[in-house]
Amino acid sequence: MARGFLKIYRTYSYLTKNPVIDKMRTVLQEEGMYSKKQRQVLHELSGVGVQTFENGFEGDVRNPRHETIMATMSSLGYEEQFVKAKTIDVEAERKAAAAWQEKQNKLKEKAAPAKTNGRRKPRKSKR
Repeated sequence: MARGFLKIYRTYSYLTKNPVIDKMRTVLQEEGMYSKKQRQVLHELSGVGVQTFENGFEGDVRNPRHETIMATMSSLGYEEQFVKAKTIDVEAERKAAAAWQEKQNKLKEKAAPAKTNGRRKPRKSKR
């Protein structure tokens, strides 16, 4: 996938920044590690660069790398957990996913510009 494009998933999406940035910010504030002064200490603990924190919290980074998140959080004693929030009907979800994907494909076709070589319409294949 080309950089600069936002990947959209049916079951998870965000428009500005990945919500994990806000969760990290909250944890760091609770741990007293959010201030710019404390970021050097956090860097020493996690190995994550101070500028990486600046870019994530105040800059234009929208989706930090998973290893950056985990290096930061594990350096403060946190671990990642997945918690089952609901039971799903797999067949119903498959149907919903297929319908969603079909809708996305139609939107892409509608939005796609006609391909040209810059001078004229492309030639039709003789095959």
